[in-house]
Order: sequence, then C-alpha cells, then structure tokens
Amino acid sequence: MIADHFLDTNILLYSGSQSPADSAKRAIAEQLVSGLNFAISTQVVQEFISNALKKKELGLSTRNVEDFLESLDDIMVLPVTTPLIRSAWRIRSRHSISHWDAVIIAAAHELGCHTLYSEDFNHGQDYDGVRVVNPFL
Repeated sequence: MIADHFLDTNILLYSGSQSPADSAKRAIAEQLVSGLNFAISTQVVQEFISNALKKKELGLSTRNVEDFLESLDDIMVLPVTTPLIRSAWRIRSRHSISHWDAVIIAAAHELGCHTLYSEDFNHGQDYDGVRVVNPFL
C-alpha cells in the first residue's frame, strides 16, 4: 500500500478556499489534508489548477496554486498512464460512472487506497475495495 486515502479535487479546493461560504467545509478539508496519509493523481492536480484559476469565488490566487504545486514534493502523485486509463475503462463499464470518475477510482486502486474522500461520488459506495466517504455530510 502506498497511501491509505485518496483525496478528490474538491477536498483540496475547499482546504484552500478563502470564501466565507466554504468555512465549514474548509475546516474539515484542512483536517483531512493535514492529518491523513493520502495520495492524489495528476488528474487531481490538473483539476485543482483549472478550478482554482477559474472559480473566482474560491478566492485562490496564482500564489495559492504555486504553493500547492510546491507541496506536491511531499505527496504521492500518480501519473495518469495508458494502463491506468484501461483500468478506468473497465471500472467505468462495470459501475456505469463517468470516465473522469473512473480514472479517480482506478488511481486509488493502483495506489492501494481503501478510502476515497469526495463529495462528488455516492457516499458509502464501494468500488471494488475503494469506499467513498463524503466528509461534509
């Protein structure tokens, strides 16, 4: 096992959000980011950058993005490879989910993560050994 937990993009975005509307979620996300042995994938990194720059309501600056990129030296980041995409294809078919969600689950599987923290999946659902937890419920 490389990591115990996999964090989806929304957890990372909330952990840095400056929006007062996100304060409760930010507190929970900050606890997860600072307290868990977690991993992410290059897909999550790319989604973080895109959303941090696009969603102005988060209040994230280019400096926040640069700080996030620097923090990656201490986090296991799995590259999205052709074999991972093939695995995601099988997961997508088996569970009738989107391609992008299947790539997240495939990455969690490859890293040996048993828990995926996200608000974008069905809370409590198990995807062949990766259980989804929505920490904001």
